[in-house]
Amino acid sequence: MANIIVAFSRPEDGRNIKGILVRNGFQVAAVCTSGAQTITAAEGLSSGIVVSGYRFEDMLYNELRQYLPSVFGMLLISSPGRWGGQAMSDVICLPMPLKVNDLVSTLEMMVQRQIRIRRKLRCGPRKRSLKEQDLIEQAKALLMERNNMTEPEAHRYIQKCSMDSGTNLVETAQMVISLIHV
Repeated sequence: MANIIVAFSRPEDGRNIKGILVRNGFQVAAVCTSGAQTITAAEGLSSGIVVSGYRFEDMLYNELRQYLPSVFGMLLISSPGRWGGQAMSDVICLPMPLKVNDLVSTLEMMVQRQIRIRRKLRCGPRKRSLKEQDLIEQAKALLMERNNMTEPEAHRYIQKCSMDSGTNLVETAQMVISLIHV
């Protein structure tokens, strides 16, 4: 579950929001009353979501957003008159008066988005070693020389063979090299 920081200038607002979130199964890592406290709490976490009010004694929500690490999402709870009712690129806004169901469903959506982003970063394509890159280049060179292919055609041929046989690109390149050298 994502780390949630609740940040409101009035301590009772923060406690109320925290209570709502905890009752609905969210884990609240910190409750803060200033922008500086929020930034400090965020620096101790790998990622998370800040549920925030509009104004703090030391900064506004948009300044806080600039100082937060990029891996943090921000949910602003404020009257539409304060933020103009316009959606901001990296801040999700909920209007006051707040409906508990809106808060819970919006946070669930934000948590799922962060999970997808982390999964995408973790499961992204791995970097090939120089040896593996050399094998692929050698297989392409052999195909280009032997079959009069261009470099993109040779690469596409190895890709297609890889997909058809269910092997990775490096294994397919090794097979191409061994078949041509037979």
